[in-house]
Amino acid sequence: MWWALVAAAAIGYLIGSMQFGLLVGRATRGVDIREYGSGATGATNVIRTAGMKAGVFVIFADVAKGLAPVYIAFGLARAAGLHGDDRAWVAALAGFAAVCGHIWPLYAGFRGGRAVATGFGAALAMNPAAAAALIPVAALVVAGVRIMSVMSITMAPLLALVFIVLAALGISPWPYAAYAAASAALIVWKHRANIRRLLAGTEPKIGRGGERRAEAANAAAVHERRA
Repeated sequence: MWWALVAAAAIGYLIGSMQFGLLVGRATRGVDIREYGSGATGATNVIRTAGMKAGVFVIFADVAKGLAPVYIAFGLARAAGLHGDDRAWVAALAGFAAVCGHIWPLYAGFRGGRAVATGFGAALAMNPAAAAALIPVAALVVAGVRIMSVMSITMAPLLALVFIVLAALGISPWPYAAYAAASAALIVWKHRANIRRLLAGTEPKIGRGGERRAEAANAAAVHERRA
């Protein structure tokens, strides 16, 4: 079992480290999107920096890099002769490693995004029905408030709650619940600056807030001095 866990973690991290947002920013605008907007490499910042089409592409790509490690982990577990919770732990570790890879990517100086789409992709591979059922809820949240971070901060814990309830009912393995809870905690922690802006009423809506970070910081400093 141990070799499968180690392999799953390594594969998950390496796949998660692929920064599609960074590549799209360079391909479409010739910029490092980490120097713009929130400084993250996820779809929300790509939308701010490179537009909606580029952002939608990154959403699907980031979801895929959450799906892939879990499916590979299923294969590793099968090769190791693992079943039940042992198989689920291998998949859960692969998914969490992908989340960590997106946040701290090996190929991009350990400066990545917040792993919302990647974390969802891993959950989708573990329990397609439960994860997919939350997509309409997420869409309603985004449509209602027009702020992506609100959706991220609320949906990650909600997904964890669903997985925990399913595990308690014996419908889904506890390792999946552990994955969802750990990922939700990490995702919410990565959104702590967004939470501060939400409380202050300064969090930008979808498509806004894509200014160069140095220029935005200078403008904020000037505004503070004048105040």
